[in-house]
Amino acid sequence: MSADQAAWFRQTFDKIKSEVNKVIVGQEEVVDSVLIGLAANGHVLLEGMPGLGKTLLVKSLSQAISLDFSRIQFTPDMMPADVTGTNVLSDARMFEFRRGPIFANIVLADEINRATPKTQSALLEAMQERSVTVSGKKHELAEPFLVMATQNPVEQEGTYPLPEAQLDRFFFKLIVPFPTQSELKSIVQRTTGSIGADITPVASGADVIKMRSIAREVPISDSVLDYALYIILGTHPDSDRPCDTVKRYVRYGSSPRGAQSLITAAKIRALLDGRFNVSKEDLTASAAPVLRHRLILNFEAEADNVSADEIIRAALLHVGSRDKDPIKV
Repeated sequence: MSADQAAWFRQTFDKIKSEVNKVIVGQEEVVDSVLIGLAANGHVLLEGMPGLGKTLLVKSLSQAISLDFSRIQFTPDMMPADVTGTNVLSDARMFEFRRGPIFANIVLADEINRATPKTQSALLEAMQERSVTVSGKKHELAEPFLVMATQNPVEQEGTYPLPEAQLDRFFFKLIVPFPTQSELKSIVQRTTGSIGADITPVASGADVIKMRSIAREVPISDSVLDYALYIILGTHPDSDRPCDTVKRYVRYGSSPRGAQSLITAAKIRALLDGRFNVSKEDLTASAAPVLRHRLILNFEAEADNVSADEIIRAALLHVGSRDKDPIKV
């Protein structure tokens, strides 16, 4: 990887972010994380209350990169064919495949936890294999392909918990916070006035694929790689590295896919910071969005109202205390 490639990566990232920020007020960490997921070829799960701009963020992102956008509103009566498409009888009295909304570059799976497990399984194949199978025939999805799903953290009636296998396919799980007073004021002024912001495409699908290729070339030293693995192993209560908090509240820790996501996200953070090597700070900054949906907590954690983020922080502190060169978490 050359210095020119790294500079191009940062410039492209900043251009996309600037366009998205024309309509998204605040939420800087969420916007950055969504763009990191895009550059990492990873799907993103957005959790937050209604009205916080999750749909607008995804749509704005697709406009800034000139990509095909599709929105799927999940409901309990939705069938897999409503997502993938189905064979229909044409005027020529022959069956032909009619594509569903999954055939887009950026797919917004709105309220994904309202779909039944049968429908979610159809989405799972698309997320993992980048293809869908209908009537025994495989149909490839165009790259880049990114699923961005939303779910409401409060309303649970009529919902189905996402399978652990599907949660593991999400690169990040992002918590969308409520805006501050100044941000809320700016939102109201923008949305109740007569002048709206127009988003201009500043990148293409080919640029996104190039960003992904550059990100993979960022080197990582053995010591930093080991530190990342210590973090992952520190989330497993039956390993030789967990802290007391993990032993008490965690049933199962992160999968190997969590280690892959943690390192990829750290590489992109290093690039954005103008560095050609991954630091331990890059790993700790990426730990919460990478791991919070990959930990399976036990009943005691629910009873004590202990969140996954609290457990991750405890695990990071424990790993840092055992390291020769500890960092501040």
